[in-house]
Amino acid sequence: MSIPPPSGPHQPQEPQGQYPPTQQYQQGPHGPQYQQGPYGPQYQQGPYYGVPYPSWGQGYSPFNRPAPVNGVAIGSLVTGLLCFVPGVGLVLGLIALSQIKRRGERGKGMAVTGSVLSSVGLALWALLLSSGAAAEFWEGFEEAARDDSSLSLEKGECFDSPGGLEGFTYDVDSVPCAGRHDGEVFAVVEMPDGSYPGDDEVTRFADDKCYALQDGYAMDAWALPGTVDVYYLTPTRQSWRLGDREITCAFGHTDGASGLTGSLRNDATTLDDDQVTYLKAADVLNTAMDSAPTQEYVEDDLPGHKEWAERVADALTEQAGTLRDHPWPAGAEQPVGDLVEDLQAARKEWAAAAGAADADTFYEHYDKGYALIAPERSVTARKALGLATTPPSYDDSGDGSDSGGGDGGIEV
Repeated sequence: MSIPPPSGPHQPQEPQGQYPPTQQYQQGPHGPQYQQGPYGPQYQQGPYYGVPYPSWGQGYSPFNRPAPVNGVAIGSLVTGLLCFVPGVGLVLGLIALSQIKRRGERGKGMAVTGSVLSSVGLALWALLLSSGAAAEFWEGFEEAARDDSSLSLEKGECFDSPGGLEGFTYDVDSVPCAGRHDGEVFAVVEMPDGSYPGDDEVTRFADDKCYALQDGYAMDAWALPGTVDVYYLTPTRQSWRLGDREITCAFGHTDGASGLTGSLRNDATTLDDDQVTYLKAADVLNTAMDSAPTQEYVEDDLPGHKEWAERVADALTEQAGTLRDHPWPAGAEQPVGDLVEDLQAARKEWAAAAGAADADTFYEHYDKGYALIAPERSVTARKALGLATTPPSYDDSGDGSDSGGGDGGIEV
């Protein structure tokens, strides 16, 4: 025995809001077919009976169901409460009110509330934009992202990185330099603003800046252990979007994991005036020596080597003059004076090499001039000034660095 459906014609309804209707009607060959949405039973019209029957074990209810809540009204209320997209909430509220009136749905209160809240949000945004407060808020947000204490390090700080000094890191911990630590920051530089330049460009920028700045923090390269290398903490594409432009240059162990003990800093904050004067004068010659031509053999680039020899001769003149004019303590006067004589003799040989007519003549003066500035000839003066006396062992890369010379970096 079948139960007759409730009286009155069945009126099909269009889909309403984000929620599908309770029933969908489809005309079949013998009459209407009824299909239930995901919230109730599904009925199909039999071929000979005008009575719908359930397609799974749920009975048909003859009682009227309450009108559904308009989904657009819910969306208007949510966006109105969030206040981040007030314009969207207002538009959704107006659409919802129109649908509710036409379809007889519920949710008018939510639509009205969402519209009111969105209107207030729009007014607040207009006030923020006109007063510049929105720009100040975003600027403060970017500054906070840049100055995140877990990643922001300053010159002279020592730190530990959970993953070592290579690859990616999301956290670094500042620790005392006296104990064991992964790295020591010797410089912090800012990259220019603009769109993200790409990983290769960020690495090149960091490499150029960090290797150039290491001597300003560790003025005495002889005091750096041979197991020390240069690393850098660089921004990623994701952190760049938040305003991160910092390149953090740091010293670390050549293997990136063994760590260091004690500070490597030796500059004007840790050295006396005599030591600083001597190291600055020595850096003039070091800079000139590092400007050698890329061609290793003189025969391959005689003009380039002659220009290099001229730069070295000029640097020797400047270095000798600085050391000669400085008032040295009693115990250092004679050793520094002897060193000045070697530098002046070396200058003559390098100047002769700069004027050489052929490669053989260049080599002749180059060998004599190089012997006069060999590192061991300055050991006595260094000892008198209290500086490191063991010359660094240079690698085969020819870059003048005794710190391993490898490219290393961690990204945030």
